[in-house]
Amino acid sequence: MTEQENKESTAETITIPSWFKAVAIIALIWNILGVLAFAGQMMITPEIIAELPAAEQELYANIPSWVTAAFAVAVFAGTLGSLLLLLKKSLSTALLSLSLIGVLVQNFYSFFISKAFEVNGPAGMIMPIVVILFAIYLIWLSKKAQAQGWFS
Repeated sequence: MTEQENKESTAETITIPSWFKAVAIIALIWNILGVLAFAGQMMITPEIIAELPAAEQELYANIPSWVTAAFAVAVFAGTLGSLLLLLKKSLSTALLSLSLIGVLVQNFYSFFISKAFEVNGPAGMIMPIVVILFAIYLIWLSKKAQAQGWFS
């Protein structure tokens, strides 16, 4: 049997669960929403910030550039990683890992340096925690897919 025939034979025996594609599409949509949130934050005008409560205005005024960069890495690497997950490419794991690093850096600032907890209260922690957990899940899924031979 030639190497090509062996690859084709192996590919035919691997069954990818039907839920995998649905989860990958949800991941892609989730990360596109993150890109939209990033774009919204980048396009917020001083007039819009002026309409916010004073404490929120202070949060926006004091966001360091490294936090904004981490946000960009998180959403763009996550989006590309999710697209590659959908396309069943092993590079998705690296990009989703990079995305998680961006998420963790961004949220380290929010949880430990800024006054976000004081301003938003405990309810303001829910979404960041969900984002972290989803990023971890996507890395796990990508590694599982690779280990199961679901990637080309």
